[in-house]
Amino acid sequence: MSNDKKIIAIDAMGGDKGPNAVLGGMNQFLYQHGEGDISFRLFGDEKKMRRLLAKYPRVSRNCEVIHAPNVIKPTDKVMDVLRHAQDTSMYMAIKDVREGKSTAVISAGNTGILMSLSKLALKTIDGISRPAITTMLPSGAGDSRVVVLDLGANVHCDEAILFDFAVLGSVYAEVVGHMPKPKLGILNIGSEETKGNETLVHLNKILSAHKDELPYDYIGFVEGNDISAGRVQVVVTDGFTGNIVLKTVEGTAKLIKRVVVENFKKSILAIIGAFFLVHVFKRLKHKIDPRSYAGATFLGLRGFAVKTHGNSDALAFANSIHYTAGLSTTNLNGLIEERARSLAQIREEIKKQDL
Repeated sequence: MSNDKKIIAIDAMGGDKGPNAVLGGMNQFLYQHGEGDISFRLFGDEKKMRRLLAKYPRVSRNCEVIHAPNVIKPTDKVMDVLRHAQDTSMYMAIKDVREGKSTAVISAGNTGILMSLSKLALKTIDGISRPAITTMLPSGAGDSRVVVLDLGANVHCDEAILFDFAVLGSVYAEVVGHMPKPKLGILNIGSEETKGNETLVHLNKILSAHKDELPYDYIGFVEGNDISAGRVQVVVTDGFTGNIVLKTVEGTAKLIKRVVVENFKKSILAIIGAFFLVHVFKRLKHKIDPRSYAGATFLGLRGFAVKTHGNSDALAFANSIHYTAGLSTTNLNGLIEERARSLAQIREEIKKQDL
């Protein structure tokens, strides 16, 4: 693989909108980013890919098509697929990263299966127990964002797993979000030290006791409204709660858009006012549109695996490629391994107290 060119493996058959959205997104990305330093290895039905590529000469010039005869469906079960995934577009794309032919993989396919296959093929970074689905959600003023993890990979988490998520999230915030020594909090039903279940109370007690030794600014428990208020930069939670947070944020963004559009239609004065506020609404749209943070990485694996929404359109997929290309230029995984090693003693203390 060339040192000055990043190659991204694409599962072309994943997602509700299939290859049309994928190739459309690749075309948008190359149009905006330019050709030369990013190319693709496209996994899917070769005949279908060739036919669609005829409409996208820019994409055709910058990709290699690898035939994958089978597809993982959104309704497939993890255990049923694991034994028969070898010739699917998703697994072949993941395997391409493991073999070093690509720097990262993107798929809009089944989240649970993508996580399981990625973990199986790419393995977990030393010192990290489980990978977490991670992205940055809108928060605070301006273009500020908040890192939230886990967003759905791990429903049940003990103190040690949540501690690992803090390691993952803090490094991610520093490297990808450019947030030096980020403020990190544990999501809970209240900010008081006595609130929450036994797992959260125990973890908070240990993190508070080691606050001065942590490479991030631990601020204790945070609540759901702190995520959008900009009070915290990294929010750690289990995958069950995190997925609810993600879907709530996305639903709220769609509600705001719907209310604004409906009210503009009701009044000529509102339409005139909107004309003068067009730049404000463009910034608002960029801030809350789920397509602007369409990529979520399985953080904690030895290679980059990025999940984009199952209903991603071309714009969302283009943003996912942009996000993935940025990840590929970092030493994120190396820094995670270093941090996990430096905090191993605190982690062992947590595990001993769990016994």
